[in-house]
Amino acid sequence: MSDSLDSQPTGLPASNLEVTLQRGGEELILEKALYRFTIRPSADFPREQLSQVAWGVWQRSIPNANLELFTVEPGQLETAMSQARAKETVDFASHVYKFRDNPGTYVYLSDQITIQFATWVDAAKINVIATTFHLIQDQAVFGIPNTFVFLVSKQATENPIKITNQLQRLPEVLAAEPNIFIQQEPHYKPSDSLYSQQWYLNHNGGNQLGVGSHIAVEQAWDITRGIRSVVVAVVDDSFDLNHPDFQGMGKVVAPRDLKENDFLPLPGEKETSHGTACAGIAIAEENGAGIVGVAPGCAFMPIRTTGFLDDQAIEDIFNWAINQGAHVISCSWGASAVYFPLSLRQKAAITRAATMGRNGKGCVIVFAAGNANRPIDGSVNEQNWPKNILQGKTAWLSGFAIHPDVIAVSASTSLNKKAAYSNWGANVSVCAPSNNAPPGMWFQEMGFLYTQPTITTSISGLGIFTTDQLGAAGYDPSNFTKNFGGTSSATPVVAGVAGLILSANPDLTAQQVNRILQETTDKIVDPEPDPQLGLRGGSYDSNGHCLWFGYGKVNAAKAVRAAQQLLTVVSGLSKEVQGENKAQVTIPDNDKRGVKSAIALNESGTIADIQVTVNITHDFLGDLEVYLIAPNNQQVLLQSRILGRRTQLQNTYTVRSHPVLKQLLSFPAKGLWQLQVIDYSPQDIGKLNSWELVIGYTKNG
Repeated sequence: MSDSLDSQPTGLPASNLEVTLQRGGEELILEKALYRFTIRPSADFPREQLSQVAWGVWQRSIPNANLELFTVEPGQLETAMSQARAKETVDFASHVYKFRDNPGTYVYLSDQITIQFATWVDAAKINVIATTFHLIQDQAVFGIPNTFVFLVSKQATENPIKITNQLQRLPEVLAAEPNIFIQQEPHYKPSDSLYSQQWYLNHNGGNQLGVGSHIAVEQAWDITRGIRSVVVAVVDDSFDLNHPDFQGMGKVVAPRDLKENDFLPLPGEKETSHGTACAGIAIAEENGAGIVGVAPGCAFMPIRTTGFLDDQAIEDIFNWAINQGAHVISCSWGASAVYFPLSLRQKAAITRAATMGRNGKGCVIVFAAGNANRPIDGSVNEQNWPKNILQGKTAWLSGFAIHPDVIAVSASTSLNKKAAYSNWGANVSVCAPSNNAPPGMWFQEMGFLYTQPTITTSISGLGIFTTDQLGAAGYDPSNFTKNFGGTSSATPVVAGVAGLILSANPDLTAQQVNRILQETTDKIVDPEPDPQLGLRGGSYDSNGHCLWFGYGKVNAAKAVRAAQQLLTVVSGLSKEVQGENKAQVTIPDNDKRGVKSAIALNESGTIADIQVTVNITHDFLGDLEVYLIAPNNQQVLLQSRILGRRTQLQNTYTVRSHPVLKQLLSFPAKGLWQLQVIDYSPQDIGKLNSWELVIGYTKNG
């Protein structure tokens, strides 16, 4: 969302324009937008006066942030902000920022700051620090020790980013992050009754239909079509709940509208309703008319977002899903940004849902990989963008899609090829059928449109047929649309299959569902180079993973059968085996290969319980991720990058404290176990001092 109004004038020192944003253990450089700022009006501010103030031109409101955006003439920014701050009816005024080398993304500041204190810092010292910086303690952050959200009072002399940069220098502070608002971007490429048109569910061949390019859902339906006690939450912009395919006894449960703060997540008068299309793919009811979803018997929890991806909005989404009993959470969206790491609070909110939802079994969380034909974590040599808004080696990062507790979904076509737009990378878990279309990354603001470089080759493949708003509204004048697509439509396909898996076996953990999805895929192959970048990524490595398709295209029939086979319950814990490795090893700095340390177990048996104790010293533990790798190469994230400035890690991870370990239960205990530690940022160094593995197991036979 870039426009020429905010280009940097010649001769203005960059140091006067740039600030550092601490986020998720990384440092991002922000630049001031030169002709815009925001205010938070007080309750006494007359709304009709927004367009009449003397300090700038009111542009629009930013929902749920209670922010109002203003633009000013060149050279008038600081004067206008001073005038706004002087008004008693203005509680907060702030610069607007942009990510450096990340065009099109405006960053709006709230009055919230998250601070993680060292464990030895007591309440009295916290109060002193808060008073010094004119902060008001608001709430604790559940899941991260000694971490709190503070509000920046009107007495503060600097904005939240500058305050957090000062806080980072204090020995008492492990991490400090401002809560930022960034616009949500839906992942889709739509251009325009029923089942026979839903080729992605099942087909027997035809025009532009490759053999086996569907998900084989009919064979899965022989076992289950989904049960009402399994709830699939779809998180999106809005939902036409009056559509006949969302009707049925007990179909819709716990609807929530976070944008309007009510319980009717319906589309606005001029809203297209991306969510209506996504929900139909996952759970449209089998009622003899219209279409049918992948899991038609499952219940539907519609959650309407605010449209912005600040910390509070993400917490509200996942907390609602947890508290209202969601089993699967489908998210066909991401940040409208080239490079977007998650904040401490956002990471923690997703982890809570994935580990504490469903009474500790975890919610299955599915995210779209995105539609830019770019890596979800990697670099591309960019060229041929209009006005060179992206040029040269450019880092891309989708923080939601790379979260370790998320299933990232890419898109294949009706011909079993890579969708030209589909994002890719090592973090892609699985793919699912969708349409084919050119890559779809664009930036638009204030009348300026910057589109991604196009491709000239022909693009083959059918669109996705799904529900649309009733009547003339939406993508199509009818109640359905035939050209929905993008990773937006691939994602609810996977969410629906997850709903079928849990309908067949409700006792599975979220990690077990993820493993079933990966292990039962169809290994589709695309040997052709990508038509835009010329890259090849359509084959599988020795671990069975493919950059374009993850572990393959989901197969509902195989997945549901595998879920049934895991219905047996392990019982009768009889023995315990313990191993320890005290060999100290150096953790390579800024090296994604990391370091591995091994423990060999010789006892035969089936795992019934597991705990891991880790001892690490490091200059900045927030750089590290720690993984346990089982003998079958199953990888479990024990510790994510939320430790901030701590330097000593001595922690025990158990099935109770870290339910992610449940995915290893029922596997053989015997074999080579490894601990992998990866340092993701330069400069700070450390060592893995030792680690210990204790496994409770039952004897085979």
